[in-house]
Amino acid sequence: MILGKISGKITTNNFSFLIEKETQKFEFVQVMHRVYDWVLCQVMEIERTEKDIAKCVVIGYKDKKGRIKPLRIPFDHDAEVMKAEDEFIKSVIALEDSEKGAFVGRIEGKNIDVILDLKKLLTKHVAILAKSGAGKSYSSGVLVEEIIDKNVPLLIIDPHGEYSSLRYSNDDEKDLLAEFNLKPENFRNKIQEYGDTRLNPSLRPLKLNNNLSSTEIVHLIPGKLSNSQLGLLYAAIKHLDTINFTNVLYELDKEENNVKWTLINNLEYLNNLDIFTDSYSPYNELIQPGRCSIINLKGISPDVQEIIVYKLVKDLFELRKKEKIPPFFCVLEEAHNYAPERSFGETRASKILRTVASEGRKFGLGLCIISQRPARVDKSVLSQCTTQIILKVTNPNDLKAITSSVEGITSESENEIKNLTIGSAMITGITDMPLFVNIRPRKTKHGGHAVDILDQNTDDKFFEKVEEFSEKELLPIIKPKITEKDMMLMSEKEIKRIERTLVPCYLFICKENRNEFSLLIERKTGSIVVDIDSFISKKIPQLDSLSIDEIKLLQNAFKMKSFTKQDMIKKTSFDMEKPFDDLIKKKTFCKR
Repeated sequence: MILGKISGKITTNNFSFLIEKETQKFEFVQVMHRVYDWVLCQVMEIERTEKDIAKCVVIGYKDKKGRIKPLRIPFDHDAEVMKAEDEFIKSVIALEDSEKGAFVGRIEGKNIDVILDLKKLLTKHVAILAKSGAGKSYSSGVLVEEIIDKNVPLLIIDPHGEYSSLRYSNDDEKDLLAEFNLKPENFRNKIQEYGDTRLNPSLRPLKLNNNLSSTEIVHLIPGKLSNSQLGLLYAAIKHLDTINFTNVLYELDKEENNVKWTLINNLEYLNNLDIFTDSYSPYNELIQPGRCSIINLKGISPDVQEIIVYKLVKDLFELRKKEKIPPFFCVLEEAHNYAPERSFGETRASKILRTVASEGRKFGLGLCIISQRPARVDKSVLSQCTTQIILKVTNPNDLKAITSSVEGITSESENEIKNLTIGSAMITGITDMPLFVNIRPRKTKHGGHAVDILDQNTDDKFFEKVEEFSEKELLPIIKPKITEKDMMLMSEKEIKRIERTLVPCYLFICKENRNEFSLLIERKTGSIVVDIDSFISKKIPQLDSLSIDEIKLLQNAFKMKSFTKQDMIKKTSFDMEKPFDDLIKKKTFCKR
C-alpha cells in the first residue's frame, strides 16, 4: 500500500514524505532505491500543518552477503513510500531463530516476534533501564526465563528477593500467554536460592571463601588505611601460609603497636559477619548448566551486600579465567548500589564490576545490569552494554546518561522514552536503529509487585493475616552449626546413616542491667544447654536447698569461672571452709 511520496530535503539518513494515506508514528515503510533495491525505513514523527508530513529515518538494506548496509546515495524525489510487509521487516532486521534466541516480545503494532541473539546477548552484556514501577524487573524476568530455558548457567544477585517467584507458574495469565503461543511454566527444579538462613530458613546458607589474599584483606577493611596501618598489616600477613581473618587477628595481637587496635576492630567486625568460612558455598554448585542460582540479599545490610557481591564476583571471574567453571551469565539488580558513578563514590564491588564489564566477554562471563537510576551507574560499566532494554524514564539526568552512553539514540527516540507505556520497551543493539517492543507476558509469576498500603490500611484484621503474628502449631527448631554435608566432608570413613534427635527445650531471653543474653534449657531435665553441636548440658543447682553462704560462694564462682580454694578465700569475708566442701559434695563445684 502506497502511503505517500518523498518530498523536501533528502539525506542518506533522513527524509520526509507527504502523507496520502493514514500513517502512524513508528510505522515501518519500504522505499525502492534505484541502486540498492528495497530499503527499510521507519516513521519517527508526524507533523500536521496544511498537509500531513511524515519524518523518517533510514534503517538500511540487505546486501548479497545478508548484512544490513546504510545508504550511500539518497532516495530520488517523488519516490513512492510503501507500508512495509512483515516478511520484508523480518528479512532486514534479521531477528534470530526462536530455538537459539530469546523471545522477549513483539514489535509495537506488528505481529512480529522480537528474538534477541543470545550469543551476542550473553557475552556482550545487557542493560535494563527504567524508572521505578516501569517494568524493569518484569522485563528482566522475561529475559531470565529465556536464558533458563536454554540451560545457560545463571547467577542472579537479588537485593529484594523478587526472583523467588521463578519457582511458580503464572496461571493467572493463561489467556494472555496463549496469544503469544506460550504456556505457564515454573522453574522449581532449576532454581537454587542462597542467602541468610537466619532471615529466611528456606534458603541455602551463603558462605564465602575464607582463604583471602593480602589485597582482598586491605580492600575489605572499611575506610582508608594510613601508611603505618598498611605497614603493620602487611608485616602481620607476610609470615602466614593461610591468610584469613582469624590468622591475621592472631598475628596483629602479638604486635606491640597502638596502631593495631583500629585494624583489629575492623577485622573483628568482618570476621563476626559470619559469612567467611572454610566450608564455603561450592562455586561449581553455584555455576552449573541448567542451574539458576539466586543470591537473595533481602534484609542484609548494604555494607554486607557490597562485600558479598565483591567477593563472589571476583572469585567466580578468577575461576572462569582458569576455566574451572563453565561460561555463565550474571544478572545484577540495583546496579547503581554496587557500581555507582565515581562522582557518587566507590563501593567495594565497583572495581571488579568495571573489570568484568570490560573483560568478561573474552572469558565467557556475561553481565546484565538493571537500574532505576542510569545517571548513578558507572559510565564505564553502562557503556560496555551492547544491548539495552530501555523502559519509561522521565528524570532529565537519567535521560542524559542514557543518550550519552547508548549508541543509535536520536532526539526523537529520547523524547519517546519519556512517553513509553508500561510494558513497552525501546531495545537497541539489534539494529542500528532502536526497536519499540511490547514485552511478552511472563511464564512465571512476577515477584516485584508493590504493596498496596492503602488497601492494607483499610483492613482492620491485617495482623491476623500476617504470618509472624498468627498462631501456629509448628515449633521453631534450633539447628546445630555442623550440617549433614559438613559431617560427610569431615569424616574419613563413609557415613551410611545419620539420625536426627529432636530434644524439646525452652529458650529464655534474659536481661542483666543493659546486657541481653539467652538461655536454652532442656525441657525434660531442666539442664542448661551449653553446647548445641555436641548437645552438652549442665544441671542447674537447687538454689532453695543452699545456704546463704553457699549462694554467695556460687555467685563469686560464677564471676571467676575457674578458681582454687585459696582464690575463693581471698574473695570472701566469712568462714567458707564448710560451705565450700558441701558444694563439692553436691557436685555444684567440680574438681579438675
